[in-house]
Amino acid sequence: MNPVQPLPGAATTATLERTIEWVDTDAAGHQHNSAVLRFVEACEAKLFRDLDLPEYFPSAPRVRQELNYRAKLFFGQRVTTTVVVEKIGGASMTFSFEVWGEEFGGEPRALAAHGSFVTAHVARGAKAASPWPAEFRARITARQG
Repeated sequence: MNPVQPLPGAATTATLERTIEWVDTDAAGHQHNSAVLRFVEACEAKLFRDLDLPEYFPSAPRVRQELNYRAKLFFGQRVTTTVVVEKIGGASMTFSFEVWGEEFGGEPRALAAHGSFVTAHVARGAKAASPWPAEFRARITARQG
């Protein structure tokens, strides 16, 4: 499987490298299922910090999430996570992600997990979704020079 790729020129991707820590593992000796989601959320946070949109998080709850595990990750292994904005709708945004386990213990780099998630724009104090603010839309859809 090829790594996820953003649309050409789109400023809508982030990559984050981490190491699997002891707290990320479970009794079976590999990553706990929640570790992958934490890596994805950390990469998502990096994306919105890079876009200078810190107000995204209090207004963007997840409304759907899909995660497919493909390979194990082990304590001490380096991990590379990529998050890509695939689509921005009126009040929702769709992302894809991949988590790769880097070469470790003689084993080659491998796709450990992939999936997608959808967030919706819910303004502070609101009870229902509303359109993304123009500033969000402009920064998310901006093209690199």
